[in-house]
Amino acid sequence: MTRWSAWRSALVAMICSVACLSADGQSGAMRPAPVQNFTVVQSYPHDPGAFTQGLVFADGEFYESTGLNGESSLRRVEIASGKVLQSRTVDTQYFAEGLALVGDALVQLTWQHKLGFVYDRKTFAPRKTFTYKTEGWGLAYDVTGGLVLSDGSDTLFFLDPKTYGVLRTVRVTDAGRPVRDLNELEWIEGEIWANVWQTDRIARISPKTGAVNAWVDLTLLWPRQRRTPPADVLNGIAYDPAAKRIFVTGKKWPRLYEIRVH
Repeated sequence: MTRWSAWRSALVAMICSVACLSADGQSGAMRPAPVQNFTVVQSYPHDPGAFTQGLVFADGEFYESTGLNGESSLRRVEIASGKVLQSRTVDTQYFAEGLALVGDALVQLTWQHKLGFVYDRKTFAPRKTFTYKTEGWGLAYDVTGGLVLSDGSDTLFFLDPKTYGVLRTVRVTDAGRPVRDLNELEWIEGEIWANVWQTDRIARISPKTGAVNAWVDLTLLWPRQRRTPPADVLNGIAYDPAAKRIFVTGKKWPRLYEIRVH
C-alpha cells in the first residue's frame, strides 16, 4: 500500500466514524438521560396557602418551609390530614426557601438575603444563623451524602453540616449541557433529586459527577391547564427511606402525592 493509499484509507475510516456518531446523535456517554413515568400511590390534603419551598419527611410527619415575604414559615405537618401541627413564622423581610433536617436541627434557607436559620427540631426555637455567598433555593441532607444546597443555577454546593462552609461543588449536566434552575432537593437512595424551576420534571442527579441519571416526568400529575391561581409550579420532594416512599407537591397546591417511579 502506498503512503497516499494508507492516508486515504485512514481518512475514509475517520469520516465513517464521524458519520456513525452523527447518525446516532451523540456518543454513548453523551446521550440524554432517559425519561421515567410515574404512578400515584396515594393523594393527601395539602394547605393551598403553603408556597412550598422545602419538604422533609421524618418520623411519620412532614416538616415544611413555605416562602414569600410575609407568608414564610416553618411547619410540622400531619401527613394524612395535611393539618399544621406546629408552626413558626419567619420575619416578613425574609423569603424562606429550602429546608433540611440535620440531626436534631432544622436548617432553613432564605432566597436573597444569603442567610440561613438553624432551629431546634422539637421546639422550633432559633439556635443560630449562618451566611452563604449565593442565593438560597434548595437544601437536602443525608448522613452519607452530606448537606447540599442549590442556588437556581446549574451548580450544587456541598456544605459542611457544622460550619456550613462550602466543601465542594458540582455542575449538573444532561448530555454535556448544563441543567439550570435547580430548585428543591432531596436525597433518594444515593442520588440527589431536584425540582427544576418552571418545569414539571425532576432530575435524578449523580452527586459525584453531576450527570443527570434520569428525568421523572410529572406533567400529568396535575396538568398546568387545570391549575388556577394562586396554585403555582411543582416544588417539594420528600422521601421516607424506611418504606421507600416518595412524596411530591407544589407551591400552593391543594394536594400532596405519594408516587412510584417506573
